[in-house]
Amino acid sequence: MKHAILGAGAIGGLMGTRLGSLGEDVTLIVRPGEVADYPKTLSLESPSGTITGPAKVVDTTPNMLVPLLNGVDHVAALRARFGQDRVVPATIAVEADRSAAARFVQRSPARLHIAASGEPALKDLVARLQEEGLQCQFIANEATLLWSKLCFLEPLALATTASGKNLGEIRADPGWQAKLDSAVAEAWAVATKAGAQVDAEKLRTIFVGWAPTLRASMAKDLAAGRRLELDGIAGPVVRGGTRYGIPVPTTAGLIATIESLITQCT
Repeated sequence: MKHAILGAGAIGGLMGTRLGSLGEDVTLIVRPGEVADYPKTLSLESPSGTITGPAKVVDTTPNMLVPLLNGVDHVAALRARFGQDRVVPATIAVEADRSAAARFVQRSPARLHIAASGEPALKDLVARLQEEGLQCQFIANEATLLWSKLCFLEPLALATTASGKNLGEIRADPGWQAKLDSAVAEAWAVATKAGAQVDAEKLRTIFVGWAPTLRASMAKDLAAGRRLELDGIAGPVVRGGTRYGIPVPTTAGLIATIESLITQCT
């Protein structure tokens, strides 16, 4: 099977390297002008060791799109552009970084969830990825697929970015722990109204046992002066709150804090 990876950041690079290491035909789609100098071998450092995989590099779109973007709203936008059947929503939960061009680091186990509409075309590949240690699952309800990740990612991203603290420091601070819990509850309320089936009890304890040093990628982006995915990650909760008449004051307050921090950094 041929795979095109649009955006060779941490997640795109992780998946591209793993697919290439399995002998799959991988093409990276990079920005114009980067093709000539981009390495043709990808490298991924993971808890189980380092793997490499070959890749072609181009700057021009594939037939089936499996977006691993954060958030919810991108699916409708992609389908409007490329067609309903060509876009198979998916999410991945993993802590990963891009250390250099074509070099990536996987710091935690990866959980890949894919819409069931992609199962006929992707089930054999997914089985091979499972053999390589990825936790993979096809999900029938697309709202559940997308919101299940957002319900923990969005509160974690907002709390670690707004506070400047890691997860352990937030959990040790009653005030910030309360804000994290409140943001989770707001995201869950909007997700439920949007048609997602997300286990509220599981969400309440979802961060127990996670690495105390964990910071969301948004917090890392702010520290590095990079552009944040603030609207993509937090926007669906705010817009959903307005749409369904659900108050989301904690989410709005954390967004305002982050926007103030962005202003201070510019």
